[in-house]
Amino acid sequence: MNTGKDTVGMIGVGLMGHGIASNIIKHGYPLVLLDHPGNQPVDQLLAAGAAKVASPAQVARQSNVVILCVTGTPQIEDVLFSPDGLLQGLRPGTIVIDCSTAIPSSTERIALAITEAGGLFLDAPMTRTPKEAAEGRLNLLVGGDPALFDRCLPLLRCYAENITHVGAIGAGHRMKLIHNYVSLGCAAVIAEAAACAQRAGIDAPVLIDVLAKGGGAGVALERLRPFIESGDDSGMRFSLSNAHKDLGYYTTMAEETGAAHGAADAIEQLFKQGANDTAPQTTLPHLVALLATGKP
Repeated sequence: MNTGKDTVGMIGVGLMGHGIASNIIKHGYPLVLLDHPGNQPVDQLLAAGAAKVASPAQVARQSNVVILCVTGTPQIEDVLFSPDGLLQGLRPGTIVIDCSTAIPSSTERIALAITEAGGLFLDAPMTRTPKEAAEGRLNLLVGGDPALFDRCLPLLRCYAENITHVGAIGAGHRMKLIHNYVSLGCAAVIAEAAACAQRAGIDAPVLIDVLAKGGGAGVALERLRPFIESGDDSGMRFSLSNAHKDLGYYTTMAEETGAAHGAADAIEQLFKQGANDTAPQTTLPHLVALLATGKP
């Protein structure tokens, strides 16, 4: 059925991408998905009319707009440059929107390759959690041409509540890394403090009450509160391995720009050791328990 809307291709239907895809199809856009073992279950998307294809090149051939929502820079580069990658099927005028978290210097190289192939590019990384992704209430930080940004706003509004144009290509990914450094850094400080409080004999409700009424109040505390109180990690479904990856991207960016990153280095090492000492995909709140045992 011809809806008069652009066909949207999705590469990366994981915890965040699944929510994006659900809201795009809910708003009447034809949807093409890359079939991949890392996807969340897509049966409902297929039942709603989405199609799935076997390669990034096929996604590009069938789409007017392609949204990338993969783990990070190595995966983005593979999607673009592999033998059956996105660039092999990209048609002139196709818009590529990268919602992943990436190293900005790589973003600029990717954007150049896409524009040289006749495509258009925005970096539009997201903040918030899978819950807001499912609700269509993500925050987007967008880098790229202002006219292209305006053109894409109706699509972006399908899955985002707060959308900020932060500058030229690469500015979205730079701002995302700065945001995640602050967000994850605050979570690391609270996790370490909660572990110290546990070993020092401070009851969890007392810790939470004092922090919430003082300098510890904020989003990081509220996301970690369920784990500190009862071992429930659902408030922050973000893995220690991804936290380590994001802090590594931030320190890479800081080094490339000549910015100070001493505190970030320490937090990156904390997440690295936490990821190494736990099962794959262990979420960040478990850092509290890990540190309380005397590790890392």
